[in-house]
Amino acid sequence: MYPALCRSSPRLPHAMAGPPGLKPLVAVGQVTSTPNKELNFGICARLVREAAQRGACLVFLPEGFDYIGSDTAQTLSLAEGLDGDLMGRYAELARECGVWLSLGGFHERGQDWLTTQRIYNCHVLLDPAGNIVAAYRKTHLCDVELVGRVVMKESSFTNPGTEIVPPVGTPAGRLGLSICYDLRFPEISLALRRAGAEILTYPSAFTIPTGSAHWEVLLRARAIESQCYVVAAAQTGKNHEHRTSYGHALVVDPWGAVVAQCHEGTGLCYAEIDLDYLHRIRQEIPVHGHRRPDLYGTVAATGLEPAP
Repeated sequence: MYPALCRSSPRLPHAMAGPPGLKPLVAVGQVTSTPNKELNFGICARLVREAAQRGACLVFLPEGFDYIGSDTAQTLSLAEGLDGDLMGRYAELARECGVWLSLGGFHERGQDWLTTQRIYNCHVLLDPAGNIVAAYRKTHLCDVELVGRVVMKESSFTNPGTEIVPPVGTPAGRLGLSICYDLRFPEISLALRRAGAEILTYPSAFTIPTGSAHWEVLLRARAIESQCYVVAAAQTGKNHEHRTSYGHALVVDPWGAVVAQCHEGTGLCYAEIDLDYLHRIRQEIPVHGHRRPDLYGTVAATGLEPAP
């Protein structure tokens, strides 16, 4: 793993309690999940501990960090509730390491599992005490067919979420939660920005055809139009015999520059979150205040109040 931008000097563990003047450090994970949940947990736990040692206050893991099933039946059979054993182990890991965990794309058996026999694609945010402080269920499901290349029908086994979650305050900034295919819908990023988000996160499992064409340009576009940091953990490599993921986990700053990126294989990249820089960009190019709702309305979401 060769991150494009990492701090070369050591950081103190638990960055949120570190010396004044240090900018918050975030760690972004890239993994190759398989149907083996125990193996996947071991790899992710190692990355979280490594990030904590480097002083990261917030660690991002990708969509499908828990597992990627080889078919629909296996995907459904391996799913758990948020009160299950696996999420409990991640809560303990957060407590052990003293970090926030962004767990994007957990295969959740919701309260309606018995009646629907479908799961939710759930982005869970844990605080350093292991508490679930937010849970966003993916609202845009990936039903696509690239003839001769990729066929995906997420709606065949997944329930769509029904709400956008308000941004959550973390030591790195106010975090807006999305998942993978949500990236293609700028409305959600603009709604989160209007509600006060400073960091947008898109834990993902892009395929190679779509990733090579669209991944970086979409992430940079979301950063530029919202003037937020964008953090995107990613699946990479061969998840099973029927699927290979694109990888290239990265961080984009509010100017649209890629400031950290993973290359091949499992690993982490790191980036400092500079909120002073973010607010300077917003002040110098105040697009949020230049919008013309009288001409094209306001992008907002039910339940999200605009930030003061």
